[in-house]
Amino acid sequence: MTACLHQPQCPSAIAPDREAAQIVAHHPEQGWSLLCNGVLTFEDTGEVLPDGRVVAPHRPLTSGIAIAA
Repeated sequence: MTACLHQPQCPSAIAPDREAAQIVAHHPEQGWSLLCNGVLTFEDTGEVLPDGRVVAPHRPLTSGIAIAA
């Protein structure tokens, strides 16, 4: 894979902030995007890393809104 040409350089595929890399291909009708660092992201927040490892969806379980009982 070619090194990132963006300035500042995008985070690597193994960096904790890998999702901050720029999108190079976006297919919302299919629910996925390819990032500059080779990570394939899905709308359910799952990912496939360039080495084939799968990252399970990690969408927050709550909306962040507190509801009083």
